[in-house]
Amino acid sequence: MGARDFERQLLSGADGSVQHQADVLVIGGGPAGAWAAVSAAAQGVRVLLADKGFCGTSGATAPSGTGLWHVSPDGKAREEAKASRLAMGGHLAEQAWMDRVLEQTWANVERLKDWGYPFPADEQGALRCTSLQGPEYMRLMRKRVKESGVRILDHSPALELLVDGHGTVCGATGVSRQTGDTWVVRAGAVVIATGGCAFLSRALGCNVLTGDGQLMAAEVGATLSGMEFSNAYGLGPAFSSVTKSLFYNWATFYTADGVAIEGAGSSKGRSVIAQTLQSQPVFACLDRADAQIRAWMRTAQPNFFVSFDRQGIDPFTQHFPVTLRLEGTVRGTGGLHLVDHSCATSAPGLYAAGDAATRELICGGFTGGGSHNAAWALSSGFWAGAGAAAFGRDARADARRTTLRAGGVALSSRGATPFDSQEVVRAVQAEVFPFERNWFREGDALRDSLGRLDALWVRLRTSAPAATPTEAVRAREAAAMLATSRWMYRSALQRTETRGMHRRREHGAIDPAQRHRLLSGGLDEVWVQRHAVQDEVAA
Repeated sequence: MGARDFERQLLSGADGSVQHQADVLVIGGGPAGAWAAVSAAAQGVRVLLADKGFCGTSGATAPSGTGLWHVSPDGKAREEAKASRLAMGGHLAEQAWMDRVLEQTWANVERLKDWGYPFPADEQGALRCTSLQGPEYMRLMRKRVKESGVRILDHSPALELLVDGHGTVCGATGVSRQTGDTWVVRAGAVVIATGGCAFLSRALGCNVLTGDGQLMAAEVGATLSGMEFSNAYGLGPAFSSVTKSLFYNWATFYTADGVAIEGAGSSKGRSVIAQTLQSQPVFACLDRADAQIRAWMRTAQPNFFVSFDRQGIDPFTQHFPVTLRLEGTVRGTGGLHLVDHSCATSAPGLYAAGDAATRELICGGFTGGGSHNAAWALSSGFWAGAGAAAFGRDARADARRTTLRAGGVALSSRGATPFDSQEVVRAVQAEVFPFERNWFREGDALRDSLGRLDALWVRLRTSAPAATPTEAVRAREAAAMLATSRWMYRSALQRTETRGMHRRREHGAIDPAQRHRLLSGGLDEVWVQRHAVQDEVAA
């Protein structure tokens, strides 16, 4: 699988950083991170959570509503729910993991009820638990994290992981944006819950999601999986960051002349929209929603309408321009490979949850917003926190172990000139944003992009470290986006078929012989290899 890409540097402990000790460090404060922190603390260990933003308000879930894969154990409901997901994801999901997530989601919703989450009731008084309002949900989760005794470091992005002399993860370093200080957390285990990578596409809640956790994990030898399933594009108004697409099931899509575009749609006609956008603007109107549906929409997703109301547009009667924004692995299924039910990664002492971890286990090669994503976040977060707590508790006995820095690009590289982070971001976006490169993939175009992306990585690898902690944060974001794009396109190049959300122009059908996962990793040299799907079901 390739050697480690970066040399380790000794952490002296005398560099002026603010020092912390914990049994478990959770990096990321979205739903997966919050559940991990609560779950770890319930095991009686010391937990610290570091969030790039403000835990409870940052990330993709906090600003809006989300569906939840909450399915009753009665009757055949769960079997039917699993069957539909298996087919949609190209039969790459695993029955055992789907069962575990459905069961844990059911149990955690009961916890949310006990904690006072305001689920709405139907006409018979039964609570409807198939959706969550992000602001209320994450406000409650922050409260529960604090009540669990977890220490929260807000506005404190992590920069790199720490390892001991045996390569076991034992903490992280980062920056406090409010004070400008750097921080060091020595911990028995670490949970990566930093979300996916949306490539700074301005999708709602996604501009803190730049793949930082995956970069840090790869630097300590962790493996990724399903990175070819990373070309999710969110549908939304061209003038807004809101990419909640459920309501477009009631939309008709038009050209600028008001002619309906045949085959265009939110669920099964998004390729038609992408194809049309390459040559002309596309407009939408929610003109297939009746009065009852319109009233429901206003209560279900009020922030969907904010940008329309500000511009005086009635989306039910007026045409408005739409676009597709890349949401990458946030709405895709690729992420860190999990090696067991505790959500451990292939790097000892390191666990992963939520969008930072592969969601192939329950979704295969396709997912959208909400629903399964939300269920995966609360379930995998719960398991990762408990797993990290058990590992971290055992690591207490080795508190004097050597601590080494694992970070590379922008931190320990040895060149003379720092790289321009914004220039790197623009260069990566130029390769991953265009529909003709990422939505409609083709071998020659993938190789063409990889040639430029690989050359850019060599330049970053030989650049000087960032001059200040603040600059280091931006530089690491740019490096993480670049690393993600290379894992993504190398995996896409190897999967010579169309399966799930991965589409190849020259390989337009599913190839039964490719019903396997693709693991990937490495930084200086990116590698990809096959991995069997467990608990297989006949396609």
